[in-house]
Amino acid sequence: MTAPTLRPGGRSARVQESIHSAVRQLLEEQDRASVTVPQIAARAGVTPSTIYRRWGDVSALLADVALARMQPDNGPANTGSLHGDVRAWAEQYLDEMSSEPGRNMLYDVQAALKPSYCATIIGGQLQTILDRYPDQPKPSVDRLINLIAAPTVFRILFAEAPLEVEELYRLIEIAFSQ
Repeated sequence: MTAPTLRPGGRSARVQESIHSAVRQLLEEQDRASVTVPQIAARAGVTPSTIYRRWGDVSALLADVALARMQPDNGPANTGSLHGDVRAWAEQYLDEMSSEPGRNMLYDVQAALKPSYCATIIGGQLQTILDRYPDQPKPSVDRLINLIAAPTVFRILFAEAPLEVEELYRLIEIAFSQ
């Protein structure tokens, strides 16, 4: 007799995806402040208690959906140079996160119980880039986060306008200077 094979995901993963999908649909249709657990549950075909048991409240669920959306579909672009890869990553991050959906994701993540998860995602992307160039002198992941990602996020969330691309390029140069 062979051992049963495990299905990737299973029922729990299907329920989570159904709930995440319902949240994404509702956010496209109405203001986030008006989205409720009963609406999400009805759209997802689950009971509200399923959502409350797993996430506790709407803000935690919105943060979970935002964090899932922040996970990149592919690895960071490979331009053939460390500097080019970091620059391509930073440009894409600035572009995506300064859009209205990106800014809303950042607000949701900021309100999450574990906002440090965002730094983990960004750090993983940057580490992937750094690992491509093992023999080159390079800044640390922390330096790249502190000098590129942190000012980018701060300006998106708390300033009247996001960073200008030219300022982003200056920050990249500073990050690479020793």
